[in-house]
Amino acid sequence: MTAILEARALGKRYGRKVALSDCTLSVPSGRVVGLVGPNGAGKSTLLQLACGLIGPTSGSIEVLGGRPASGPGQLAKVGFVAQDTPTYAGLSIADHLRLGARLNPGWDAQLAEERIRQLGLDPAQKAGKLSGGQRAQVALTLAVAKRPELLILDEPVAALDPLARREFLQSLMEVVAEHGTTVVLSSHLVSDLERVCDHLISLVASRVQLSGDVDDLLATHFRLTTARREAATLPQGMRVVLETHTERQSTFIVRSDKAVQDPSWVLEPLNLEDLVLTYMSQATAGSGHRPTRENQR
Repeated sequence: MTAILEARALGKRYGRKVALSDCTLSVPSGRVVGLVGPNGAGKSTLLQLACGLIGPTSGSIEVLGGRPASGPGQLAKVGFVAQDTPTYAGLSIADHLRLGARLNPGWDAQLAEERIRQLGLDPAQKAGKLSGGQRAQVALTLAVAKRPELLILDEPVAALDPLARREFLQSLMEVVAEHGTTVVLSSHLVSDLERVCDHLISLVASRVQLSGDVDDLLATHFRLTTARREAATLPQGMRVVLETHTERQSTFIVRSDKAVQDPSWVLEPLNLEDLVLTYMSQATAGSGHRPTRENQR
């Protein structure tokens, strides 16, 4: 599997503040990758490092085989839409497209103009008069019309209403289907990720806790409910991700390549939201849950 982004022991500090530390991950080519994690996990910092907007304090990061933003050719390979979907309020949509053409040597003017037309937007309209959803669509148009190999989206739909979010994500999937672009999408909205992502990376406390194709991850994680017992008494090969106990009952979130059956158990599959929240909850202090541990039996 070809990696389009590789980070090794990647770290970023601002004085004494640690924004990202010891982050190691690999983003496969040709996927729509969902990047999830609690606030402060380092998601935006990671994406800004991947774009070359900031430089690392330690470790290394490579995007498409090179250092991020190391030259015009490298910049042309990556499209980026920030969380606030920035546009220039005093410029018209047409002005934005002309600016995109001047700044990007691989600019696809036909693609940009066709997208604006399909969206029903007036090229003469000033960006400052657009709705949040419309600005997000203009920002996406600017990013995809440069024909990037990697498209990075940092919470681009967080402030949009449900209809605008759906329209944005539909546009995104059309771009992916037509051009085969690899996408990394950071979002707290798991329902949106379920719609569009086929690969998941969970970043907790700046470390990768979970990474893989969504179908494979869902096929190997289960909720196991049984009479009260200790994790160490479960069959060998079951990794306990999270456990909770009452006086008479134990519930485990387990990862296992095989769904080992026992008549005394209730074994249920997880959905994507269950999976994401399970790994995110490990970063919550005082949650009452025990953290990840390996079954040593």
